Amino acid sequence: LPHLLEAEIELAAISAAMAVGQRHEERQLLDRLTRLEAQIQHRHFETASRFSAAEAYYRLVLDRIDELRESRIDGLQTFREFIGRRLAPAMSTCTSVSARQEKLSQRVAQTAQLLSTRVEVSTQRQTQSLLESMNRRAKLQIRLQQTVEGLSVAAITYYVVGLVSVLARGLSSSGVAVKPDVVTAISVPIVAFLVAFGVRRLRRAFSAWHQDDRSSPAG
Repeated sequence: LPHLLEAEIELAAISAAMAVGQRHEERQLLDRLTRLEAQIQHRHFETASRFSAAEAYYRLVLDRIDELRESRIDGLQTFREFIGRRLAPAMSTCTSVSARQEKLSQRVAQTAQLLSTRVEVSTQRQTQSLLESMNRRAKLQIRLQQTVEGLSVAAITYYVVGLVSVLARGLSSSGVAVKPDVVTAISVPIVAFLVAFGVRRLRRAFSAWHQDDRSSPAG
């Protein structure tokens, strides 16, 4: 049948494309294969009832001939032989076409399963690559955030220590018994610790607020 030949040619073309095709072509091939499988199933459903009816009719004819209990006459063809020579080839064709359709359907199903597996594996690889890329970006963002926090702590510490130094010098000029250099030196680690602690608390509070805002329903 023409549609069987076309389907077999299409399946061969898809199989050849699978062997040399690129990953981005796999989904297109899967779409072609799905359409081909649907067409074959549709044809199979259309012809299955006809083939079954023809086979049942052929069996019925043979049974009726057996009921005749005919006897062979020399030089003459029996009625069973006459009918058999005319119906048997047609039934053989129906059986052959039905088997051909069934085998083709199985081949298409196997090819579709193989291609689906390849597409799934390719998708998993892309997902894994995307997750790895996101992981690298997250690590880079954390490092950048830590660097910014360090610079912020250093800048704020420098500014506050400068204010402490100015205050200590002012007190020393007013007659208070303080040494500005000593006060400034002592204030450096204290201010740095307090600033770092405050920045960390602020970052944690902001992160918690951001997560709560994302988890809360919209509207």
